Amino acid sequence: MFESLSEKLTAVFDNLKRRGKLSEDDVDLAMREVKLALLEADVNYAVVRSFTNRVKERAIGSEVSKALNPAQMVIKIVNEELISTLGQPVDLNLKGERPHVLMLVGLQGSGKTTAAAKIAKKLRASGERVMLVAADIYRPAAIKQLQTLGERIDVPVFTLPGAHPIQIAKEAKQSARNGSYSVVIIDTAGRSQLDNELMEELVGINQAVTANEILLVVDSMIGQEALNVAKGFHKEIPLTGLVFTKIDGDARGGAAISIREVTGIPIKFLGTGEGLDALEVFDPTRISNRILGMGDILGLIEKAEAAYTGDIDTKEAERMLTGQFTLEDFAKQLRQMKKMGPISQLLGMLPGQLSAVAKSVDPNEAEGQLKTVEAIINSMTPAERRDPRLLNASRRRRIAAGSGKDVQDVNRLMKQFRDIQKLMKSFQKTGGRGNIGRLFK
Repeated sequence: MFESLSEKLTAVFDNLKRRGKLSEDDVDLAMREVKLALLEADVNYAVVRSFTNRVKERAIGSEVSKALNPAQMVIKIVNEELISTLGQPVDLNLKGERPHVLMLVGLQGSGKTTAAAKIAKKLRASGERVMLVAADIYRPAAIKQLQTLGERIDVPVFTLPGAHPIQIAKEAKQSARNGSYSVVIIDTAGRSQLDNELMEELVGINQAVTANEILLVVDSMIGQEALNVAKGFHKEIPLTGLVFTKIDGDARGGAAISIREVTGIPIKFLGTGEGLDALEVFDPTRISNRILGMGDILGLIEKAEAAYTGDIDTKEAERMLTGQFTLEDFAKQLRQMKKMGPISQLLGMLPGQLSAVAKSVDPNEAEGQLKTVEAIINSMTPAERRDPRLLNASRRRRIAAGSGKDVQDVNRLMKQFRDIQKLMKSFQKTGGRGNIGRLFK
């Protein structure tokens, strides 16, 4: 979502780095370019003006003039002011008497139902006993969709056929209390636009259950209209947070930057894809780092931790790091990497020079290559995966036919596999094995 903005700001900072001491004119020019980049990214004009004024005031003061590297100091100021604009992270309010109630509200098509399931899965993973509530009785198949999602994440879904949404919410909270559930997530109905009937229903549900959190789910693709939607809902019901969906799309990202300063409502979650794991807790520092091309290593680590299920097999890890691994081990690592999310997302989280290299990689081509590798390995017998030396010409022809690929693709994979083994063995020769041994003691 922030890719275009990131590229433009990186170009501005690259120009600054080529200068030694920065003059006021240099700062003025840079701020004009930053302002244009933010406006093109759909950031609210008042927010852009306030942001650039704050940066400029600090950049032409003693803060930069005394800096050993003025350009880097300006980048640091921009980073700090961007974090300030995005606002401090605010945790979900799960305090007080149980069950805690989360209401998800928003316009039709914003992704409320999927967001409800994603939040339920995240809370369940943190030890909460969660119940989903199907209170959207108007949209065809809405209840069935929530039930299907609930089955996938092993979370029960409360329904009350024929009842009004207010009654459904009230009965659901009582049922959750009786069943010792700690969190209730209510999926409410949406409309194509704000109207009195919708607001009266939402106000009634909140009065019936006294929600701990009322989260507005917003489709990031609607751009600046998100501000008006947030204002409209907040005028009628006390919103406590925002969930931005579809940030993996081609939205320009300005609304996410503007909305906290304009409405005062904190962003709490970002939907980063269609999968039920594709939900990030909002962290302004990490978002700012991504926008300014600094990457998000913490995010990569979290994705890796979430993808790797079970305890780490230390023998397997040592085989990988010393070049003794098999194609079976290799395939397992590929499957774990796929769980981390789309290649495009992972590349976007790389910092600095790695980020520049990542931009030269075609994510679709990389995804295709991973699928080719997986198809070829899956076409091998267990014995062949464990001992690639068995792969003579006839076996390679059979594997190529079974995977729907060419023999050249099989040969290419085997060369890449041997190259990786050699690389890891060279690490072992330079003293890596001793370090690995200490790691697993």
